[in-house]
Amino acid sequence: MDVKLAKTAGFCYGVERAVNAVYDELSHDHGAIYTYGPIVHNETVVGELKEKGVNVIDSFDELKELCLSGSMNGSSVIIRAHGVGKEVTELLSRPEYGIKVIDATCPFVKKIHDIVTEHYKAGEKIIVTGSAVHPEVLGILGQINNDAVVIENLEEAKKLLVNIDDKYCIVSQTTFNLQKFQDIIEFFSKKLYYVNVVNTICNATQLRQKEAYELSRECDAMIVIGGKNSSNTAKLYDICKKACRATYYIGSLEDFDEDIDSSVHCVGITAGASTPKTIIQEVLKYVRDEF
Repeated sequence: MDVKLAKTAGFCYGVERAVNAVYDELSHDHGAIYTYGPIVHNETVVGELKEKGVNVIDSFDELKELCLSGSMNGSSVIIRAHGVGKEVTELLSRPEYGIKVIDATCPFVKKIHDIVTEHYKAGEKIIVTGSAVHPEVLGILGQINNDAVVIENLEEAKKLLVNIDDKYCIVSQTTFNLQKFQDIIEFFSKKLYYVNVVNTICNATQLRQKEAYELSRECDAMIVIGGKNSSNTAKLYDICKKACRATYYIGSLEDFDEDIDSSVHCVGITAGASTPKTIIQEVLKYVRDEF
């Protein structure tokens, strides 16, 4: 059996940078270490860091409570690659709380923050394509007082009430499906007189999705590896599933309990941007050895 691994499977630049920031902080002797939200959408990585003493702050209310209690003094808080809204950074930076802030926001996400802030100040209405509950999108909205609209597909775009006399700026979650983004942009370009379109889907995401699609067309079966709450992994699964019916979504080797049919001659493997190389290699070795 032929087993093919996508070239871009695994940690993207932003995720690797954020995880490295946590390990770098662990190498120093100081107070408690926190991450604002799980540092990556991968249960294995988060579990390993928890064992090393890294705490996760799950919400803004929890952060406020910790700050007001005085228990954060001397601690470090690492902002994950997804970024956060202004209210979070403003709270963390207040000197009376004595918090060391390490901002590991992905530079591509930071760029979106700058774009929406600039266009919002210029009086344009902001539309974000992506998931309204995803932390990256919440961080983008948090730059402009949540005064924006989030749409996830063409159907939602068609239902959106817009004023053709207004000026609009459209950006995207970095891990959004490129084809969906293009469909939405085509619709709004025909409907609106004035629209600034900024394709903020990162190059790594576009390449990863393109590779996954091409690989799934070549193979008889596909394995997509990543956390169940990983948005970019879920999108890879959707892309592969459309081209290859025998597509499996697993978080790690422990989740893989499928028997690959003997008629399968080629298996493709890809992984989300939050999936460690160790997990990918375990799955790769297992498929090569067992099938």
